[in-house]
Amino acid sequence: MAAARRLKRVVAAQPGFLPVKSSTNPEDLVSSRRKRVNKNKKKNWAKHSDVQDVEEFLDDVRLQQRTTGGLLSEKSDDSLFFLDVGHQKKTTQKEGKKRKRKASRPLRIDLILQHDSLVPPPKDVLAHQQPNAKKLRRIAQKAEQLAAKGVVPRSQKRLLNRRPVDKAAKKAATEANNNPDRGYYDLWGQQSKDAADPWYLQQTGKKLVKRPEKLNEKPSVLPAVEVIAPGGSYNPDFFSHQALLLEAHEVEVKKQKEEQKIEKQLAVNKEDIATEETVFQEQVEGLVEEEEDPTEEGDDVPVGAISLAAKKTERQRKKERADKIKEQRRQANRQQTDRRQQLFQLRSIKASIKQVEQKTKERQKQRKANQEAQKAQPRRLGKLKFQAQDLEVQLSDELAGSLRQLKPEGSVLKDRFKSLQKRNLIEPRERAKFKRKHKLKYVEKRAFREIT
Repeated sequence: MAAARRLKRVVAAQPGFLPVKSSTNPEDLVSSRRKRVNKNKKKNWAKHSDVQDVEEFLDDVRLQQRTTGGLLSEKSDDSLFFLDVGHQKKTTQKEGKKRKRKASRPLRIDLILQHDSLVPPPKDVLAHQQPNAKKLRRIAQKAEQLAAKGVVPRSQKRLLNRRPVDKAAKKAATEANNNPDRGYYDLWGQQSKDAADPWYLQQTGKKLVKRPEKLNEKPSVLPAVEVIAPGGSYNPDFFSHQALLLEAHEVEVKKQKEEQKIEKQLAVNKEDIATEETVFQEQVEGLVEEEEDPTEEGDDVPVGAISLAAKKTERQRKKERADKIKEQRRQANRQQTDRRQQLFQLRSIKASIKQVEQKTKERQKQRKANQEAQKAQPRRLGKLKFQAQDLEVQLSDELAGSLRQLKPEGSVLKDRFKSLQKRNLIEPRERAKFKRKHKLKYVEKRAFREIT
């Protein structure tokens, strides 16, 4: 601490130093008697060291650097003082001199936003660093050595061997923007720009990406928002309401039939139910010996015996070969006769061909109609089938006469979710079931154990 005070006294004693904020007292420079403290311990250094005078000195130096850009002792007299010559007489317009325009002063907001410190910003060392500078410097030195020996690098050889570009042809292809003969392109027009247009390729440097035709097709022809039938109004017409009730009734009947079909398939036949007689018959089966039929032959026939075929003679083989050749000739003659007979059946053949073509066209029409109808149906996108939403219908006694008495039905969120599934935008899904990973462990707390 004594060294810091000594440094301050030496600096303050210099003739060129001018303090801006002089809050020091000459009596403070004289060291007073203080309590003796052990300075060998680091925790006592900041606790029992008085650095207030040093901090004041450094604050004064920083203030001078911020306001004047340096120490006042280093500034020249011309920068610190000016000569006051009094007010000059204003020139009038009668004297033939035009009044000079008042210099425009900066706005107050610009003055506030200006940097008020004259200290230059610190030099950014990272901005002057170059990555791989050592490697690049070594490459440059090697290139200089090769150039001194007269060796041309490979990259320079490639540049020299390149085919010269015809600049005149390139200039002829380039067309100025202000050329009145150039084609007009409507930026907001509906027509798409041709990918092979040279002007487009010249300005963008790339071709248009060809969009697949599959992306232009909608997954479903159904509208995003389906309007409910007139019978679903809060005050519907009688016939429209009855039609909606009939539709809801058919849906419920269909569900009921499906449930009955499942119950019928799972039903047990009464004849297949075991009775006491059948149970007893199964228990005694094999215990009672059946009497042998005396009419049966008693000859023992070996089971699984292989019968050997008799060897054919040469005469039999020749006869089979002749019969085979005769059958082949007969089949050939029959085919030839059929072909001759077809010449007299041309009308019937043409009629049959027309009938087949007519059936083929009808099948094609039916197939196209089925495909068009399939577009309006939800497809199977996942493992679950699409379940249509229940019809929101009110009975005749539940109808309200006004909107104020109308009871809300259904959910907007569920309706939108079902619409996305119906239009094949998302797959049908169900709520994930919570499955506990570990078993619950019940622990009896101490407070409960004391009560029990």
